[in-house]
Amino acid sequence: MIAPGIHRFLMMERVVHGRPAAATLAEEVDRLDRRRVLVVTNRSVAKSTLLAGFAASLGGRYAGCFSGVTAHGPRRCVIDGAEAARTAGADLLVAIGGGSVIDAAKVMQFCLRHDIRDPAGLSDHSGRGRGDPSTRPADADRWIRIVAIPTTLSAAEFTWFGGASDPERGVKEAFAHPMMIPQVVIMDPAMTAETPMHLLLTTGMKAVDHAAERLAALNANPYNDAVSSLALHLLSAGLRTAHRDPADMGARGDLQYGAFMSMCGSWSGVAVGLCHAIGHALGAHCAVPHGETSCTLLPSVMRWNAGANGARQALIAQALDAREGDAGKALGDLINELGLPTRLRDVGISTDAFPAIARKALGDLLTRNNPRPVRSTGDIEEILEMAW
Repeated sequence: MIAPGIHRFLMMERVVHGRPAAATLAEEVDRLDRRRVLVVTNRSVAKSTLLAGFAASLGGRYAGCFSGVTAHGPRRCVIDGAEAARTAGADLLVAIGGGSVIDAAKVMQFCLRHDIRDPAGLSDHSGRGRGDPSTRPADADRWIRIVAIPTTLSAAEFTWFGGASDPERGVKEAFAHPMMIPQVVIMDPAMTAETPMHLLLTTGMKAVDHAAERLAALNANPYNDAVSSLALHLLSAGLRTAHRDPADMGARGDLQYGAFMSMCGSWSGVAVGLCHAIGHALGAHCAVPHGETSCTLLPSVMRWNAGANGARQALIAQALDAREGDAGKALGDLINELGLPTRLRDVGISTDAFPAIARKALGDLLTRNNPRPVRSTGDIEEILEMAW
């Protein structure tokens, strides 16, 4: 019997896949009747050959580019980005980049809507309830929306919340609102062509992490199982092909679709868990990119949880086409095959940092979703030791 539940459909209108991004953006801007479009990105994308086509396709609707987003979206950069949007008179933000860029654009939206003009002003809004993202809020028409064009596989474009880091405290805070999910996502595999292969593969493993933790969840449902299994199949095959043949655009398109599928389980009420919670702490405390936190933590989290959700983990191994039903081993084998870091020591983490990381991870809301109850910082340090 299928357990009762709710499937939520969010404030996103379209996911366009496999079509040229610049031309598609112009069509979507026409459809949305926007007049002042500000591109939000980082310096590496701004210096690449990717942006010229967007400015040309938008013509007089192109209102400029804010390229000041840095890793983990520090508070200062989102405040500066919001001010750039005000100065440009922007009526649409186009986020071109990976997870940090797309998250920063979302928090910029938040700053614009609430007239936050100083980093300290964000403190009054962090960590508040996310509400129901499937319900159109009363102030919907007062939000400047986002079109997201991802260049990595982090899949931040499929959530209604975004993170901004506070470097002074070494934490990353969440801000949420139903209107923060992008109005349109444009997935063009050519937009990943200049993404460094290491970054493409590690963010691909972050998408694997999304799907694996959802497939391993004890409150999973048939919808979640279908989309998460498909995500793992597309991602594992696509990552191996892209690693072997970087010019294969078909594989990159499959990877983008797999990243999309890796997020769909959340719409049926299935959340990620401890690997993401520790990853948030590790990223904020030690500046480790989230893709690398997934590589170094996910197999160990699976092994630690195996006694609580062994049958669910067998579905992960099956989706990865592994010969054995051991999800931790199957994930570790994939990471090894891709030549990615497999241990915390590989990304410069010292055991001295474990107590602080564990303390921050224990306070993360996602820790509550873990199949095996996490009762203390000692439990998290045990996983860190396994992953070191």
